Amino acid sequence: MCTSYQAPAPEALIDAFEIGVPGDTYRRDVHIGYLSPILRLAAGSDTQLSCAMARFGLIPAWAEDAKIGRHTYNARSETVAEKPSFKQAWRQGQFCLVPMCGFYEPNYESGKPVRWRIARSDEAIFTVAGIWDVWQHQGERVLSFSLLTIHADGHPLMGRFHRPDEEKRSLVIIPKQRQLAWLKASPQMARTMLSLAPLAEFTAHDAADRPQNLSLF
Repeated sequence: MCTSYQAPAPEALIDAFEIGVPGDTYRRDVHIGYLSPILRLAAGSDTQLSCAMARFGLIPAWAEDAKIGRHTYNARSETVAEKPSFKQAWRQGQFCLVPMCGFYEPNYESGKPVRWRIARSDEAIFTVAGIWDVWQHQGERVLSFSLLTIHADGHPLMGRFHRPDEEKRSLVIIPKQRQLAWLKASPQMARTMLSLAPLAEFTAHDAADRPQNLSLF
C-alpha cells in the first residue's frame, strides 16, 4: 500500500502538462487526508487536461461522514469494480491521474522499517492511476481520490518493501503515452490498463538521503 508520496511543485506541473494549477496551497509531502493535485480531462475536451485539488483518501458519494477516507487511500485493481467504496466511481469512469515525483514505502532489509523513496532515476514527474468521487454533506463539496495498486510479489523493485510475510503491492504507473487513454477509458478498457510496470527507469533509496532542493522536481 502507499500512504504517502511527494507531489510536484506547482510550476513543475504547469511546465509538464501545460495546465493551470488552482490557487490552493498544498504540501509537497502528501499523507492521507491532505489536499493534492489530480489531473482529469477538461470539460468538453478529449485532449486537454485540467488540474484540481483533491483529498487523498476517497470519500464515496454515499458516505455518512468523511472518516471513511482514512481507509480508502488505495484501491486494489483486482477488486476495485466490486468494493462498495469504489465501485460507483469505477463504473462511472471517474478516472484521474495523480502526478508524483516520488512515493514512500517501508523497507525491512535491515531488520527494521526504514522509509524509502521510490522515484524515476531522472527525477521526472510520473503519473499514477487513480479514481475520484465527490462527497456532498451539509453544503460541503469534497473532491477526493484513491490510488490504484496491483499485486507485485516477485517484482525486482517493489518486492523489496513491506514486511517479509506481507503481500507486495505496487502503484499502477500510467506512462505518458497512455495518459489520455486512461482518462477516456471505459471501465472495461481501464481494466486492461491495470498492469505491473517493469519500473526499469525507477530507483529506490533511504528517504533520508533524498535530494533536498524540491524546487528542482
